[in-house]
Amino acid sequence: MIPAALPGVVYLIDASVYVFRAWYSLPDHVRDDDGNPTNALYGFARLLCELLERRRPDYAAAAFDESLGGGFRARLYPAYKANREPAPPELKRQFQLCREFCRHLGVAEFASHEYEADDLIGSLAARVRREGLRVTIVTRDKDLSQLIGPGDVYWDYGGDTEYRYEEIAARFGVAPERMADYLALTGDAVDNVPGVPGVGPKTAAALLGVFASLEELYADLEGVAQLPLRGASGVRERLRLHRDAAYRARELTRICCEAPLAGGREVVRRRSPDLAALAAFCHQHGFGSSLPQQAQRIALALGGNELRAAP
Repeated sequence: MIPAALPGVVYLIDASVYVFRAWYSLPDHVRDDDGNPTNALYGFARLLCELLERRRPDYAAAAFDESLGGGFRARLYPAYKANREPAPPELKRQFQLCREFCRHLGVAEFASHEYEADDLIGSLAARVRREGLRVTIVTRDKDLSQLIGPGDVYWDYGGDTEYRYEEIAARFGVAPERMADYLALTGDAVDNVPGVPGVGPKTAAALLGVFASLEELYADLEGVAQLPLRGASGVRERLRLHRDAAYRARELTRICCEAPLAGGREVVRRRSPDLAALAAFCHQHGFGSSLPQQAQRIALALGGNELRAAP
């Protein structure tokens, strides 16, 4: 029995993290009839099908990264994500196919050269909340925990674990509203964002357990030396010396929730699948029988007609 849809919940999928995961975890001999790799596409398509089958959401959207180290953050800090190798052409190709698969299944998809997937998710969340909807963010990236508010859910899909607002601090060390400040102190090596040298996760969490923000912390640096931290005086001095770096890091790690997106809840309302296009897509990209069969079950559950065989 497929569980009933949860009313009033928008599922916002951090698509890129799952595309990358499939690219690196599935063998590249998964290919279509023309010899093009389809491993990232296949892995993401399976995840999307499973999610729709499990939850049957009324509202869903997938956000993809197209900026790939560019966008407004690179203008603020040119070294942002400069440690990453450019995505190979075959992966870029599969990103576009993943977006196409979303459209065939009736799931809204978003991408931008200026804003990252995190920003698109944050902006969508802000919009739909104003219209009375709750948000479930599907991701495994702790940065997105900063978007979770009361009534929302952070769903680590791969780990099949959900965290609500009041559970985020126990999972990640700080409450959602302090996550950007936390990352500003620790830095984010994955994105090549330096924080305050010598301030690691435990120290950052301890500081933000006393001070609610960077502003409060820097307003009372002398108070840092009085905290029960190992080397508290040294921590105070490192904070003083690297103040500008901490504030710059927060600019980079804070998710923008004001990306210019059109529409609100109707934009993310799930549409009926395009069954003919879905069948042709599965056939074209060599998905065999299991994924098309799953797509057929989903289409029927979502009120569509039986998936026709591709010509």
